[in-house]
Amino acid sequence: MTLPTPVLHTARLRLRPFTDADAAPLFALHSSAHVLRYWDSPPWTEPARAERFIRMCRKMADEGAGARVAIDRAADGAFVGWCGVTGWNPDHRSASLGYVLGDAMWGHGYATEAAHALLRWAFGTLDLNRVQAEADTRNVASARVLEKLGFVREGTLREDCVVNGEVSDSWVFGLLRREWRPSPAPVPARGQRR
Repeated sequence: MTLPTPVLHTARLRLRPFTDADAAPLFALHSSAHVLRYWDSPPWTEPARAERFIRMCRKMADEGAGARVAIDRAADGAFVGWCGVTGWNPDHRSASLGYVLGDAMWGHGYATEAAHALLRWAFGTLDLNRVQAEADTRNVASARVLEKLGFVREGTLREDCVVNGEVSDSWVFGLLRREWRPSPAPVPARGQRR
């Protein structure tokens, strides 16, 4: 079953399917050691990784497994990053949320605004009951984003990743349909990073 990748608009952002033109900004994002310091894989060193990522996003949509969207700033079209709902399981009505934004875009509420829009789409389109997310326990900014979206920290995965040669723990967050509060307007920025 195909799942068309949505085009979504918020007050400040546009979420859309990836295009081939996104390869360069996507590579710049994922090759930054600073941006990926809490990510569960090392920064990219080959530009071809971006092209493979875009192909994987299209394949995910073709297979109906979820949706990853590029995020642009509406005012000037600047590439902000990406957000995705992946691992959709229609039997369990569950999926996972993830996002990566460029460090110049941190602290403006863009991650919260983009994730809120994508969650609104996912709960409606995929009939989700649960969305899960994980964050490195050192990534307090990402944990705040998830909490602003209504996610509840459910536990800790001890030593589940090795990030830059360092063993790290991850927090597991969950958001249930009955707890989801789709506000009519985008969630405002509160000066938090990511």
